[in-house]
Amino acid sequence: MARKRTGTSKSALVFGGSRGIGAAIVSRLVADGYAVAFTYAASTDSAHRLVEEIDAGGGEAVAIRADSADPAAIRTAAIKAHEHLGTLDVVVVNAGIMRLGTIEATSLDDLDLMIDVNVRGVFLAIQASLPHIADGGRVMTIGSCVAIRTGFPGSSVYQFTKAAVAAMVKGLALDLAPRRITINNLQPGPTDTDINAGALEALSDKSPLKRVADPAEIAGLISYLARDEARYMTGTSLTIDGGFTL
Repeated sequence: MARKRTGTSKSALVFGGSRGIGAAIVSRLVADGYAVAFTYAASTDSAHRLVEEIDAGGGEAVAIRADSADPAAIRTAAIKAHEHLGTLDVVVVNAGIMRLGTIEATSLDDLDLMIDVNVRGVFLAIQASLPHIADGGRVMTIGSCVAIRTGFPGSSVYQFTKAAVAAMVKGLALDLAPRRITINNLQPGPTDTDINAGALEALSDKSPLKRVADPAEIAGLISYLARDEARYMTGTSLTIDGGFTL
């Protein structure tokens, strides 16, 4: 049975929320008045630190360990989120992985892992969450602007997984429409996260704005999509990349 929350009437689940864009989304949703559950795979210290920061600020967050390559772990995470927070108003699927390599250098293990996490994991996270989402709720996925423009060699697998998510969202929008649940895909450009560490200067040079995104800017778009003003938007991919794909 879900426990009754005292601090807020809204709840959210973020798959992949311990670092980078995911952590910014968790923090923004808490600031918007949500109690938030989020998953993490290996970043235990980061996950616990984020919970402590949110608790210290008067918010409510719970960290759930779950590998998005593991279907059973995904299902368990959705159940645990419901047990902690009750019916979910918002679900964000941010978990993803990138392994770069040209076609000659890409191993079968890396190929399978990116498909498992970036495509299958996204579908399963939404599927597992669906019984716990309120009618009229919101689902968001975090894709990438590389679905539109790769920009460099060695990212073909990562690109097609993110393009698959953009296509998936279109079909899922039709599946979820009878319950008035909307689903949209965000396609960030280069962002100041640890995955881009060491490449920020080069990535900034490729942008018309000559900078990369702050994770909080991506979280701000999630915040908008969760509001009533966005209730008529579904099945769409929204690119937020500073003109990177122009």
